Amino acid sequence: MKVVKTVQKPKLWTKDFISISLASFFIFLIFYMLMVTLPIYITDDLNGNGQDIGLMATAFVISAIILRPFSGNWLNSIGQKRTLLIGVTIFLIGSFLYFGATSISLLLAIRILHGSGFGIATTSTGGIVANVIPNERRGEGMGYYATFMNLAMVVGPFLGLTIVHSVSYYVLFILCGVFSVLAILFSLFINVPEPEREQKPLKKQLSFSDFFEKKTLPIAIVAFTLSFVYSGVLSFISVYAGQLNLEEASSLFFVVYATFLLISRPFTGKWFDLYGENVVIYPCILLFAAGIWLLSQVQAGWMLLLAGGLIGLGFGTLLSAFQSIAIQSSPSKRAGVATATFFVLFDAGFATGSFLLGIIATYIDYAQIYIICSILVLLSIGLYYVLHGRKVQRRNIFI
Repeated sequence: MKVVKTVQKPKLWTKDFISISLASFFIFLIFYMLMVTLPIYITDDLNGNGQDIGLMATAFVISAIILRPFSGNWLNSIGQKRTLLIGVTIFLIGSFLYFGATSISLLLAIRILHGSGFGIATTSTGGIVANVIPNERRGEGMGYYATFMNLAMVVGPFLGLTIVHSVSYYVLFILCGVFSVLAILFSLFINVPEPEREQKPLKKQLSFSDFFEKKTLPIAIVAFTLSFVYSGVLSFISVYAGQLNLEEASSLFFVVYATFLLISRPFTGKWFDLYGENVVIYPCILLFAAGIWLLSQVQAGWMLLLAGGLIGLGFGTLLSAFQSIAIQSSPSKRAGVATATFFVLFDAGFATGSFLLGIIATYIDYAQIYIICSILVLLSIGLYYVLHGRKVQRRNIFI
């Protein structure tokens, strides 16, 4: 009788993986809480206007983009955990400073500081998680890690708006401080193995490779394109739904987004590891395009929610898949630099999209914008194929 030996998978849900995922969750929870509530605070309490709102969002994202390449380099030079603690500490200070945001200029300074901490902290968590996930379960692990960020995207806006409308901004800012403390506590729990550091000659001039990973750039460029499109969803969905008198459905948009994503997560991550990235990425790009196109055709609440589900299933899965590819394409000791490179382009796509699509929205309506964006997503299939997809070794999906 033949004895079949089963190979036991390496453990994924370790203390370190759970701790880094929860630290990331609380950081992104604060980000999304403030993203939806500060515009109201600016107009109602600081007598600001739409230009001020855009300035605050841009200042936060740009400061994060500037700090990401440096923090990616610091992960290798001064250590991963130390860089993370620097980031979450700056993020904590920024969270408590909102109590003093009594003018537009003060709030702008706080947003720059907060964005800097966000850029360092999220680059660190992305680099660290790559080292605590077993290589055999990279796609699955990055999928679950991204799920924590997706949950923050749902809980953050709901919690923030509920507190602002039912209690006060004072309580909101207290919660931001509390969640920042929790992010630090979970960061302290992490015992991350430090990758081998590159031996560099003393007084060597800094080069492009010190801050960016060239092997990550192809997939990061694809992420830039899709992030550009997704910025149109985050920036305009509430206004667009209001024009269609679908405010009630719009409040559930990201709940449906997360639900579809969570249901698919156990399958898509495993498929990524078993059959290769193309099996996951091509269908998800098509789902993302379908969701954006459906937004342009919305006439009822169920159509808006279905679009949210398709976008969650498509874009939500793509984000974790692209991040996995970005890390896998680089040497393990440069995981931090690879993560920084990926998110610099991802954030840049979001910032560029918010700015350019906002200008376009003054000339055409949102439905037309979503039609254009759906075409752009479809074109990204060719971009992905040229930059990465054609190089992927085909695997037998029937095994």
